[in-house]
Amino acid sequence: MNKQRRKELTRIYNAIESLKDDLENIMCEEQESLDNMPESLQYSERGEQMTEYIESMDNTLGCLNDALDYID
Repeated sequence: MNKQRRKELTRIYNAIESLKDDLENIMCEEQESLDNMPESLQYSERGEQMTEYIESMDNTLGCLNDALDYID
């Protein structure tokens, strides 16, 4: 791989890292919001929807980590 392609791959790697950090922050905020809800609301439709969002974000983080591993 030439220098230019390595440089571009490094740029992509860093961009994915940044997106991953942003997504982790959002996921933590959503989890904190869910945890601060009264227990009765955590099991409501809204609470279940928040749980699904958190799980989706966690799965996405796993995919981003896999992508970083492949690039590395």
